[in-house]
Amino acid sequence: MRVLVVEDEANLADAIARGLRREGMAVDVAYDGSDGHEMAFVTRYDVVVLDRDLPGMHGDEICAALVSAGALTRVLMLTASGSVADRVEGLQLGADDYLPKPFDFTELVARVRALGRRATPATPPVLSVADLVLDQARHVVTRGGRPVELTRKEFGVLEELLKADGGVVSSEELLERVWDANADPFTTTVRVTMLTLRKKLGEPALIDTVVGAGYRIRVEETGP
Repeated sequence: MRVLVVEDEANLADAIARGLRREGMAVDVAYDGSDGHEMAFVTRYDVVVLDRDLPGMHGDEICAALVSAGALTRVLMLTASGSVADRVEGLQLGADDYLPKPFDFTELVARVRALGRRATPATPPVLSVADLVLDQARHVVTRGGRPVELTRKEFGVLEELLKADGGVVSSEELLERVWDANADPFTTTVRVTMLTLRKKLGEPALIDTVVGAGYRIRVEETGP
């Protein structure tokens, strides 16, 4: 899942980003509204965690711009004010969810994950093919009933392949969805991650390489 955090309190923004990365998400950060607006329209994010009171460009304006552009990105709006009137106003602007500060981080993670699952096309919380099961909410993978220990990036790559439901996913798309803006587009990191992921998943192989195009899951092996 790719997330953008737009928050002018640098310590809070960095803390949110670190926490979400520990949960396996690819996270970019903007410290003012102008940068946040530009980043939100350059990269397709699943979720934008958006502070409402921002310098440069107000969070309300960013939210309204995303909605008017028909963006698929879900918006979780943050604010220091927790009044009912403010929550209602934020939702009326087009925000998908609203969280007053201070907040519990576990609640923030749960809300971000829930919004990510509502991205188009919608995906169920548990993805499976053949004897492989990936639980997005619990961040657990099993094959044949046995746990498979994956790194955050391996989990993210497998999650994107399963979401594609047999469709081909290119290395460029995986870099965009699983890694953040600091990833080198010319690196071999996707290929290396794919090698270790295949090894951990074992046999029979479930991931095919489509020469010149990318990778896909063998959905035809799904049971009845």
